[in-house]
Amino acid sequence: MRFLALDVGDRRVGVALSDETALLASPLTTIERVGPKKDVRAVVELVAKHEVGEVVVGLPKKLDGTLGPQAEKTLEFAEALRRSLQNRKVPVVTWDERFTTVIAERALLEADMSRRDRREVVDKVSAAVLLQGYLDARRAGAPADDPSA
Repeated sequence: MRFLALDVGDRRVGVALSDETALLASPLTTIERVGPKKDVRAVVELVAKHEVGEVVVGLPKKLDGTLGPQAEKTLEFAEALRRSLQNRKVPVVTWDERFTTVIAERALLEADMSRRDRREVVDKVSAAVLLQGYLDARRAGAPADDPSA
């Protein structure tokens, strides 16, 4: 089964995809945000195209674990996506994404990527970091929606 992960921002959504064995996450694409319905539709199309069995949405919690305004927006997006995928029976779960962008930025800096090039790929690399963490935790038996695992 393949997993799709989303790093939802105000301007872009970074997307990552697992391999069929759900062992490895790879950056897939970046969706430019144009409006809630079209954004959700773009994700639904990716789910169908790649035969995804589960979608993981990164939840940007604050350092103290509480939800801020961005997390609330992300939950709204996740719920809209959940409704759109209901008939396909593809679950949508959230996963704590704290520090994924920082990890992605560091990896890209270590790869000696220019600032302009980093800006173009950081969202999908961040989604891959998020997805890899989720896949690893899942194999270790951690339940979805439990960022403490």
